[in-house]
Amino acid sequence: MSPRSDSRRSTAITRAGACAPWVRTRLRTAPGAACALGLLVLLTAFLAAAFPRAVDAYENKGLRHDLAVEDPRRSVLELTAPPPALGEEAKREAAVRGAALGAVHRKVLAGLPEPVRADTSQSSYGIHTTEPIAAGEKWLPRPYGLDPELTYATPSALPAHATLRDGAWPTVHGEVTATATEVEAAVTEATAKALRLKVGSTIAVPTRGERPLTVRITGIVAPKLPEAAYWSTERLLRTPSLIAKPSRDTPRYYWIAALLLPPDAAPALLATTGVPEPYWRIAPDADRLTALDVDRLRSRVASLESGPELLKLRALAGPAATLTTGLDDVLTGYDAMRSAISPVVTVAAVGIGAVAAVVLLMTGGLLAARRHSELALLRSRGGSLRGIGGRLLAETAVTTVPAAALGLLLAVAAVGGGRLWPAVVGAAAVAALVCVALPLGTTLGHRIPQLHGARDDMMTARPSRRRTVAELTLLVLAVGAVAALRRRGTASDGGPDFLVSAAPVLVGLIAALVLARLYPLPLRLASRSVARLRGAVGFLSLARAGRASASGAPALLALLVALTTAAFGGSVLAGVAGARDDAAVLATGADARISGEGDAIELPDRLVRDVRKAGGVREVAPVQIEYSVPLPSGGLGSDVKATLVGVDPGTYARLARATGLGPFPADRLKATGAAPGKGTLPSKDRVLPVLASPSVAERLGGRPRAIKSLAGEFKVRVVGTVTRTPAVDNTDFLVVDAASLTHRQTTTLLVTGGSADAKALRAATHRAGPTFFLQLRSEERAAFVDTPMQSGAERIYTAAIAAGAGYALLAVLLSLMQTAPERTALLARLRTMGLTPRQGRRLLGLEAMPQALLAAIGGLLVGWATIALLAPGVDLVQLALSSGPGSDTLDTAPLRADLWSLALPALGVVALAAAVAAVQAWWAGRRGSITELRAGDTR
Repeated sequence: MSPRSDSRRSTAITRAGACAPWVRTRLRTAPGAACALGLLVLLTAFLAAAFPRAVDAYENKGLRHDLAVEDPRRSVLELTAPPPALGEEAKREAAVRGAALGAVHRKVLAGLPEPVRADTSQSSYGIHTTEPIAAGEKWLPRPYGLDPELTYATPSALPAHATLRDGAWPTVHGEVTATATEVEAAVTEATAKALRLKVGSTIAVPTRGERPLTVRITGIVAPKLPEAAYWSTERLLRTPSLIAKPSRDTPRYYWIAALLLPPDAAPALLATTGVPEPYWRIAPDADRLTALDVDRLRSRVASLESGPELLKLRALAGPAATLTTGLDDVLTGYDAMRSAISPVVTVAAVGIGAVAAVVLLMTGGLLAARRHSELALLRSRGGSLRGIGGRLLAETAVTTVPAAALGLLLAVAAVGGGRLWPAVVGAAAVAALVCVALPLGTTLGHRIPQLHGARDDMMTARPSRRRTVAELTLLVLAVGAVAALRRRGTASDGGPDFLVSAAPVLVGLIAALVLARLYPLPLRLASRSVARLRGAVGFLSLARAGRASASGAPALLALLVALTTAAFGGSVLAGVAGARDDAAVLATGADARISGEGDAIELPDRLVRDVRKAGGVREVAPVQIEYSVPLPSGGLGSDVKATLVGVDPGTYARLARATGLGPFPADRLKATGAAPGKGTLPSKDRVLPVLASPSVAERLGGRPRAIKSLAGEFKVRVVGTVTRTPAVDNTDFLVVDAASLTHRQTTTLLVTGGSADAKALRAATHRAGPTFFLQLRSEERAAFVDTPMQSGAERIYTAAIAAGAGYALLAVLLSLMQTAPERTALLARLRTMGLTPRQGRRLLGLEAMPQALLAAIGGLLVGWATIALLAPGVDLVQLALSSGPGSDTLDTAPLRADLWSLALPALGVVALAAAVAAVQAWWAGRRGSITELRAGDTR
């Protein structure tokens, strides 16, 4: 080996050995800074990794929840086929027996295309009659004199889904054929009770032959899971029903119920007149479905209904088999909610991501500022930018990469049910940002020599042309994003628009740039005023605040974006809560509502008295409601009907003002002339003033119009319009003074009183009879139970508020820490000149206040302006309401500014700035001046 090779090898070993001591030495020299950076990276990586997993988790849970709670009549896939054609009777009978149908059932389940999966425990098959058959037994109940009608089914695995309460399970004796004369059956407890069936009862079923089929009841069963798909796909199997017979007069009702036969008794149904039909019901299994499966699932369901997959099913069940399901409608509804919620959540994610990035860059700037002299010395002694940057990258990576990995692991452990790769990308992005930005930003500052002690403050800084162009570009982007969001909302046809989602961030960015430009002006004015005072502390503090480094603009940016994001998130949650309150008010019209069936039954006087005496009741508004009152056509074409609401003007006007539903002056409903006595006809010339909905007011016009109703015949004249009214939730109504009606009665009580005794109201309603019902506003409000998607989105916004506030406070802390050594040295110098500790605290506090107040007031105003600008484009109906009373009548749920979300973070910024200044003054007072005033120290 040549001497030159040995020299190169020695140099390489020396260089390789020098890298490790450099990194180890730096970490030992400043362990606190390394730990602080690692902790910040860990927290940010945790948030970046947890967000996509949380979104995946609530979307997956939302899909499974929607399929689980959906009515099985919509979600179940039902495959049906006509009975075998007439021909060889033995083959026809064998085709409908349990063994044949079960074989087809197993092949159908095995051949389902992914991701369609069956819940085998709730899937069933059998044969049922599609046309009810009248039962002529005299002992069967006939409420209106009409014969009950019965259907017959042979559901599979009945003993596995029901509990035998009486008798024995129905069985077959021998081989049942189409000519059988007797079979056994079971009924549920509800059917037995309604139709007075018991063990041993027999039903004669007409057939196409000479002899009827006798069905003997051998067992009474109770469903184990009555709401599951096995029993609820065809609810008649478990619960009988009263059906109205079509009639022009008063409707007449008759019973319809189902009898459950054993599977091998199916051939006997072929001879009946009930048009028997084989069926295979496939209950979907949603346990392993994810949001990514929705598109494929919808495509496969469509193929099963009318596509290649249907041809495969017909090869198993028969050439005329059809599959019907409402599962595609359920998926469409889920997609609609996800499409409405996802863009709103993206707004929060973009805001917090921007704040986190700025704070990380501020942290890198702080570390770079602390090491400026060290790196300048290395640069002056021949250190290359590449070498310095590489060593800084090594230092940063040693701390950042493990912290980001730990944050990823914590996010995976804390948030389950989501994909892994988006979380990895999020944590890796945080680590890459820190590892690249910190060394790059630090080394670029040493490209050219800099004069020591050159001023770089906001008072003397002059923005360059490049900065002006960049600011104008950002302004154009912000205006475009706000305009787009106001015009078309948060979502586009192709999914979330990130430019639109970044609108709050862009607004905060523009506000920060504007405030940074305007910041010196009030300081100059204040400095001139304070300069005339005798004390030096005020002037010195303002002078120090004016000499704050121009590099403090990122802190202002971080503060404004964080405060704007927190305000936006709080306003979203406030809007959701407000929408639910409004929907609950629409459902009840007051704090409590008592009425009969259809608001058509007169309430007894005793009930009215008991309600007035109940504890906590402030006022009771008696209301008379009559639906479907015909309105005069007025030459506008087809008949239109409205709801007549008779009220006491005084109490009802107070109720309308309290609820905000169509407030009006009570005297507006006061009629002229004497009111008619009860049961007497009013004068023909008497005209009743009414409040009407806009559509009814347009129909009636401005002149008196005749109205015919059960409450009397009278003329009305519209004296005002209201879009809503507490008594009814529809949009076509007339409100009239009840004292002016001929036939007066109270059909509804609207009770106000936030602390009304619900137990007493419920007892009074119960005493009045089973036909009266109580609705409580608090219970209706609680009925808006969050779906997993809604609650997940709300949790993300709650986290966004907390993270935004936390990053804002951290930005304040970093900004103050950046200049902490300089302030400490200043205090030491001033103490040698006679500055007292009290004056020192005042000096640091007054120096920190201008920037803190600027950020707090600016953040509050920018947050309010952002909400005002974006509110027209943000609708929270889908986020607030999934189902429940009043959800259909609530047209919109606008974004609402929340005072606490605006004020609390802003006050926290000011309080933290004051606290840090006080702590620093106290700490500097404990240390001696000698330590701070070392020879050659340039601070």
